[in-house]
Amino acid sequence: MIERLVEEGDLDELVRLIDRLCDEREWGGLIELRDRCRWALERGKQLWPAASLAEYRVALEAPARWAASVVAEGAGRFALGPLPEVAASTHRWAELEPHLAEGPLRAITAHERVVRGEDLVADASIDPTVLEVPLAVCAWEPTYPLAEYQPDKAEFPMPPDVELAPVTLHDGEIVDDRPTTDALLALTSRWTVESDGRADAVAVRGDASSAIGALGVRRARATEVDGATAMAHMAWAAASGGAHGRRRGMASGRFDGWWALVALAGAQDEWPLPADEVGEIASSLRWWLWDAYEPKTGWWLRLAVDDPDEGLAWAVAATDSA
Repeated sequence: MIERLVEEGDLDELVRLIDRLCDEREWGGLIELRDRCRWALERGKQLWPAASLAEYRVALEAPARWAASVVAEGAGRFALGPLPEVAASTHRWAELEPHLAEGPLRAITAHERVVRGEDLVADASIDPTVLEVPLAVCAWEPTYPLAEYQPDKAEFPMPPDVELAPVTLHDGEIVDDRPTTDALLALTSRWTVESDGRADAVAVRGDASSAIGALGVRRARATEVDGATAMAHMAWAAASGGAHGRRRGMASGRFDGWWALVALAGAQDEWPLPADEVGEIASSLRWWLWDAYEPKTGWWLRLAVDDPDEGLAWAVAATDSA
């Protein structure tokens, strides 16, 4: 049946067959379907949606040895999320680890388990150079907002909303701090490069309200938050692909949040910093979430931060709409 449906190029029937194979736990059949759809691409048959769906369902629902087999470069390109994150959402590291191929995706899968609460510090088999952040969530970090994958959909909840209040904006002298503003813009690079998003970041001499005003905002609302809350928002944004870009996954989002923290301290040349020093950076800075009274629709990141000791402040504004 698989061969016939592939030759007919019947995507609707292939999707229904994928559902049946999952119900019957015929994981080998799903891999065969994936392979035949891939081979058919070489003959001009556009069956990549079925191939990606089969890989996604295997990563999500199959036993670990099957799920690990699809955590590979080029797999799941059009799936609802990156397959290391999908597989890690339903399998523990001890289940996946024996079956994962060597390479960067193995380490990324481990870090996806870390953001879900596993402590893998003792596992020396995980390449520490792929994502140079600890293999356990530190006490100063947030509970990261995790992707929720289901057979036919995925949800990517934002961090909890906070109540904002009107603030007075002040003038500030814009300064050239390209390394830091680039690190802040990198948090939403998938929104701006692969989707239709827009992002702007600025550095000023002054406080957070000065940085918000330097973005051209005439009136704003804001509330001060702690470093963990700011980190949750940065990681969520960096994990996301926005409306149309490919999702990167929370492990990569966490890394980009750490890098932004180090950039704000001007310590990029000292990377990787000890975890407690990064935590001290997060707690020594003052953080605000803000908006310009616009409706919060689609994907958005509005963050401001200042360093009272240095008299510097930064703000980033990014949006992407469906």
